[in-house]
Amino acid sequence: MITPQITLRQLQYFLALAETQQISKAALRCNVSQSSVTIALKNLESSLNATLYARHAKGVYLTESGERLVQHARSILNGVQRAVDEIQATPSTMEQQLTIGVTETISVYMAPTVLSAIQDRYPGLQIQLVEHPRPIIEEKLLQGELDLALILVSNLTADSRLKYRTMLKSPRRLWTHPDHELQQYSQVNLEDIARYDYILLDMDEHTDTMARIWKNHQIQPQVVFQSQSPEAIRSMVAFQRGITILSDLVYRPWSLEGRRVLRQNIAQTIPTLDIGCVWAADRPLSPAIKSFIQFLENSIKKIGNG
Repeated sequence: MITPQITLRQLQYFLALAETQQISKAALRCNVSQSSVTIALKNLESSLNATLYARHAKGVYLTESGERLVQHARSILNGVQRAVDEIQATPSTMEQQLTIGVTETISVYMAPTVLSAIQDRYPGLQIQLVEHPRPIIEEKLLQGELDLALILVSNLTADSRLKYRTMLKSPRRLWTHPDHELQQYSQVNLEDIARYDYILLDMDEHTDTMARIWKNHQIQPQVVFQSQSPEAIRSMVAFQRGITILSDLVYRPWSLEGRRVLRQNIAQTIPTLDIGCVWAADRPLSPAIKSFIQFLENSIKKIGNG
């Protein structure tokens, strides 16, 4: 069996294209020329004997083969980065117990991976995670019952007694079945989306966020199903029961049943889902905790990009 000759650079360019959906933006992100990206991707397709993307009026979209490669490419690049980090980094000697509050989204999509990275970097650190809704977490931070919190800071109450650091901004996009007619549009706006059955995720204040977005544009969606389960939403979209708007953080191209879900950019500016670390302003952070927060930010960015 002949193994395809694939380079890390080709995978980096491919992921940049998958995330930006434009050759020009992928080249800008990778700090190379557009021709360099195009040539690398053609060589990657040749090595795999597969078409990974196709062009349309506003950029490109991934083929089924491209969608499959995304997950493998991210796994490979993240694995290489972890290997480099482990070789270059000296485990911290910090020994402390931290109680960190998290909301539901963090528990589902970030906590296991982040905790694993923390354990490797800070073997003497004892982390206790507690999950609560955001308002309760804010209260517990102010009462000193939590040392830090990892939450959706885009939902954070404007309170001078709390400080925060944004670590990831995850774009929100339209999700549809591959055969949905909106996938044929060169540009999709909220008015277009409102004409179709809409499926709403009821998790981590997402319903309130989307209600504000629709209200600001004076549009009313046709909500036909509402669920607290992201996997239920994904499956409903995959089975052509409706469409939805969700962030890239929770996106997966396949439902549990093995059916595809595609993303598409929205013409209007939609607020991003912002994740960050929060703490009480009256308790200054030690140098060790500041170092820990920086490590946490780097770990979260890797998850957001992978």
